[in-house]
Amino acid sequence: MKLTRPSRAASTLVLGVFLLVATTIFAQQLAKPTEEAAHTARVICTMVGKYHINHSEVDDSISPKLFDRFIDLLDPQKLYFLAADIEEFKAQRMQLDDQLKKGDVNFAYDVFSRYTDRVRERVEHAQRLVDLPHDFTVEEEMVTESKGLAWSKSTDELNERWRKRVKFEVLTFRLDDKEMEEARDRLHKRYRSILRSIEETESSEILEMYLSSLTHCFDPHSSYMSPETLEEFRIQMKLSLDGIGAALRSEDGYTFVASVVKGGAADKDGRLEVGDKIIGVGQETGDFEDIVEMKLSKVVRLIRGTRGSKVRLQCVKEDSSEMVTYELTRQKIELQESAVKGEIINTKDRIGRDARIGVINIPSFYRDFSGAEQGLEDFKSTARDLQKVLLDFKKQGGVDAIVVDLRYNGGGALSEAIEVTGLFIDEGPVVQVKETGSKVKTLIDEIPGAFNEPLVVVCNRLSASASEIFAGAIKDYRRGIVVGDKTTHGKGTVQNVMPVGLNMFSFFNDRKDRGALKLTINQFYRVNGDSTQNLGVTSDVVLPSLLDNMEIGESSLENALAFDRIAASDFNMLAYVNGEVIDKLAKSSGERVAASKDFKGIQADIQKYLDRKKRMTVSLNEAKLRKEREDDKKKDDDKDKDDDKEGPVLPVTAYNDELLNIAVDYAELVGSRKTAKR
Repeated sequence: MKLTRPSRAASTLVLGVFLLVATTIFAQQLAKPTEEAAHTARVICTMVGKYHINHSEVDDSISPKLFDRFIDLLDPQKLYFLAADIEEFKAQRMQLDDQLKKGDVNFAYDVFSRYTDRVRERVEHAQRLVDLPHDFTVEEEMVTESKGLAWSKSTDELNERWRKRVKFEVLTFRLDDKEMEEARDRLHKRYRSILRSIEETESSEILEMYLSSLTHCFDPHSSYMSPETLEEFRIQMKLSLDGIGAALRSEDGYTFVASVVKGGAADKDGRLEVGDKIIGVGQETGDFEDIVEMKLSKVVRLIRGTRGSKVRLQCVKEDSSEMVTYELTRQKIELQESAVKGEIINTKDRIGRDARIGVINIPSFYRDFSGAEQGLEDFKSTARDLQKVLLDFKKQGGVDAIVVDLRYNGGGALSEAIEVTGLFIDEGPVVQVKETGSKVKTLIDEIPGAFNEPLVVVCNRLSASASEIFAGAIKDYRRGIVVGDKTTHGKGTVQNVMPVGLNMFSFFNDRKDRGALKLTINQFYRVNGDSTQNLGVTSDVVLPSLLDNMEIGESSLENALAFDRIAASDFNMLAYVNGEVIDKLAKSSGERVAASKDFKGIQADIQKYLDRKKRMTVSLNEAKLRKEREDDKKKDDDKDKDDDKEGPVLPVTAYNDELLNIAVDYAELVGSRKTAKR
């Protein structure tokens, strides 16, 4: 079975819960917007009104929503602004829509400037509080829920909030058995970093946050991406970049090497090591640029560059404090930790049942759009990588069942969701897309042939968008079963990434790179006619999960579109699963879970979480909080999420072992278990 390239139209549709890199806090030195920012704002207002799925205009109804969202984004815990600040800002609360349409974004920069002043005041005060003695025997509590909290009317009132906050942070270190001197030192560094982050923020970040606050008033997934954020988005989609292959971290104003990517330029050179402190960056010619106290995102941009070009690094070695200079040649770096991974698990030693289960983890539905358009043979694609894993399973003697793990997969390219589904069904409709004017278009897998092993799709509340298209199609076709949380995230909308400028739209006639607008333009539906919007895709077999009890689904987001349904597509159901099979699988799994000590611990953790969720405060009494912490030591109920990228595809946990048991049960029930060669 050979995969073909999707159409250009399908390639441009992008969906997913992509977290916009716009949560940085803002800088004082860039207190006034540029004319470029003004022009970008005008363009965004026009594009939203013309292309958003609801065709809603930026008008008076949007202005108060924008005001509230932007203020809440800056100061969600009400720790910086005073009530007087908010009252002053409210003078423009109903004027923001008119300002934006004229290109006036001064409100964002003025509010940011005041915010910077307030943060500086709070940080200076917090630094003094860190060094003061605190009485941890007093019975007092700190408010943790800010929704019903009023803005502080005076500096004294705000100081009291910060006294409790700093006391809680010191207490947290004490509960971790840290010496007071170490706790104070780390808190001083933390607050210096907060202020530094603000002072280093660029003008484009302020604009990005403000315009994204605007687009979020229409739906949770529309956002504005600055040129820098757009580049990061492209990197994540194609899983590659041009650089030296080193992950960096920032600590107390210094940039350190956090890890070295295997096979990258730094790894092949061999001199740059984890822990090295980078203090200067130079290009192939010219002077070095001092990067001490420089924001990490800017350091990364200095080190990245055109493939084949050279970059020079001034480093201080961790072990000897010797200063050295390295010259490295940039090359293409593959982000393999985010790619499809698979392995065959022989379950006899693990769960005492003799079977071979092929486990595949899909972190996202990535696709190198530009590589595909250019016809490159090796462009990165989820479906291509998945097909390689499936063929490798066959080369190794085959498997009794396949487990596709989509937990924490926030989505990606629509075309990849279609092609991945096509690897398991032999031609047919995969998803329906409602376009402008309620016109419905059915997107079809046109590639003949499919892998036919029993299929288990694992999802949780953070499986979204493209993940839901795949899981929904597998369920509707009765091609396999869905296991995990009660339902998936519930994101049933399609976003298109549209450049702002670059003359994409003739009426803008603009050649400058102004970033992009990721805008909700369509809604998708399963082949059975149901939208996944808000409701998600329900699991056939549900396993206990703390994540399943958190308010993190689409239905918990502001301005989320409503659920609806359309007519079903014409498709042929398969015979891999039926109601009787699902009932038996759920019954067997339920019996194992009920008898499991580990799952009983998970259920207890869930109940503790639900009880704590009702509370609005936390104790600042050391003895009381210490006992609470000891009683509440989590056994990590979501052990299914493996943070070790180099570790096994399916680590040994009670949850994951139950997934293997379900897969073996399913293989036996459908009568497809094979005698695999050992």
